Amino acid sequence: MNPFPEDIFTEPEYVDPDTLANLGPLRRLAGVWEGEKGVDLNPKADGPERRPYIERIEMQPTDPQANGPQLFYGLRYHVHVNTREEDITFHDQVGYWLWEPATGLIMQSLTIPRGQTALAVGRAKPDDTSLVVEATRGQTNYGICSTDFLEYAFRTDSYRLEISFDPDGSWKYVSDTMLMVRGRTELFRHRDVNRLRKVAEPQPNPLLLRVRAKQG
Repeated sequence: MNPFPEDIFTEPEYVDPDTLANLGPLRRLAGVWEGEKGVDLNPKADGPERRPYIERIEMQPTDPQANGPQLFYGLRYHVHVNTREEDITFHDQVGYWLWEPATGLIMQSLTIPRGQTALAVGRAKPDDTSLVVEATRGQTNYGICSTDFLEYAFRTDSYRLEISFDPDGSWKYVSDTMLMVRGRTELFRHRDVNRLRKVAEPQPNPLLLRVRAKQG
């Protein structure tokens, strides 16, 4: 059964400009976050390597976005990860978290500067205390796209991110990326785990600021 309307062009007549008030379960992610006890398990030639890391994530509200009748509220995010023993960036990632209030659809887009991008999907209710999104290689809707080298050497077959919110306002994630490393016969579970605490509140989205300025 087709879940979409015949009219694919008409946008909603009224859209609330306040993104933070309409983010549903994503509202808890808005702001600037830091975590100092991250753990990364990644593949190396001589076996799995376990590395601690520190992390900063900024998530700021974007203006509401419409695909015809489909309406999203979202957060633009940037993840920056370092290790205490190195000056170079250990991991960098940008993307969007999106929420469709009408259906409960949540999405995370992600791009990393090693030639890889993905769009992961899940479902949630506004008061949920956990979120799960997933993407699978080969899918044309919620899939994973990589460079030729990554396909050859470290093929990513699936991605799963689980977030759980705690009563004190912090949140924890577990990220599992299943890799087929060249020369191996079994998939490797590349796992990242960390807990984030808020260090700064989010800024209002640009449209809301303009609306408030006009209202005086």
